[in-house]
Amino acid sequence: MGNNIVIFPNLKGRGNSTQIAEITATKYDNAEQQFIELLATENLDNQLEKESAKIWEFEQTLSTAINAAYKNANGDDQAHRFLQRILYRINRLKLFWYDDLRHYENERSLYISSCRNQIEAAWQGWELAQIDVSALQQLDVKQALIERASVDVDPTLSQDSRYIREEISEVGYRHLLAIGSFDGLVEGSRMTSILGGAANEVQCTLVRVFLEEYGNGRLSRKHSTFFAQMLTEFGMNTEPEGYFDLVPWEVLACDNHNFLTTERKRYFLRYSGALTYFEVAGPAAYRNYLAAAQRLGLSEAAMGYWELHIREDERHGRWMLDDVALPLAEKYPNDAWELVLGYDQEKLMGDRAAKAVVRSIREVEQAT
Repeated sequence: MGNNIVIFPNLKGRGNSTQIAEITATKYDNAEQQFIELLATENLDNQLEKESAKIWEFEQTLSTAINAAYKNANGDDQAHRFLQRILYRINRLKLFWYDDLRHYENERSLYISSCRNQIEAAWQGWELAQIDVSALQQLDVKQALIERASVDVDPTLSQDSRYIREEISEVGYRHLLAIGSFDGLVEGSRMTSILGGAANEVQCTLVRVFLEEYGNGRLSRKHSTFFAQMLTEFGMNTEPEGYFDLVPWEVLACDNHNFLTTERKRYFLRYSGALTYFEVAGPAAYRNYLAAAQRLGLSEAAMGYWELHIREDERHGRWMLDDVALPLAEKYPNDAWELVLGYDQEKLMGDRAAKAVVRSIREVEQAT
């Protein structure tokens, strides 16, 4: 029973790094499968004693991964991937996928919640350690947000941006769509968690953003429909999460962070700052993707989503800064720095994810 969770010290000196990596990957894959089985266990919280062996093995691997990812100076990509995949499998239960109702049997399981909390506590501490929070607390928040937005709305092209624009092949572009479909096919869904509450101008602006993401209630105009059309043009899978196994952990981390800040009302300012960055900076990234598609001579259907987002997100960015972030800074003067924290975290994590996506594209292109 313990073979799945040992650290394999006997391989040192006689096994190579590839063998160790393969064994570690198998260990994490097995633990993830165990967790999937636990999620599907009817009334899990009343079956913990019966499932104790499986739970013990899973928890040992979970603990090992947390140490490897967040307490090891060098980090461990396989541990990051395992933890973010487990966390996502928990978080996705907050959305309805129009599937078998029994899949939601354990959506309020205390045991599942404890697993989420254990991962989040270690992960969030690791993420926050990468930002000088004390410096943010000293800022003139409104000025800081205005200055950041003025730069991020039209940033200098990075090396990765130039690669997308000038070098990516059609194979690479399809891989980009496959990874992008993870978010593109469930456009704006997590935003639903922050829309309820007292009516005011900020809330109404957020609702306007949400409604445009959802095509004002018309499926034919919903942004995810345009993404699905791009996939269809290439004969690709249009099912949500159809390319889950291709998604780098850095992208999963962005999604899991978004789940956290939308679900926790205490993080409302962080979420609002993050969405401000996302909407301000989005068009610049989409222009890179659009330029790549145009260079490749692709059809309108194969790039329409980017054109739509460029138009709408330029407007959303102004709304988020002028009608959400700045008013919130005035309303919560003592906590307003959290808006900048959310903005800076979204940028840091988004940049990290973008690099991981380009790295994945390059690997696919080199393999063909």
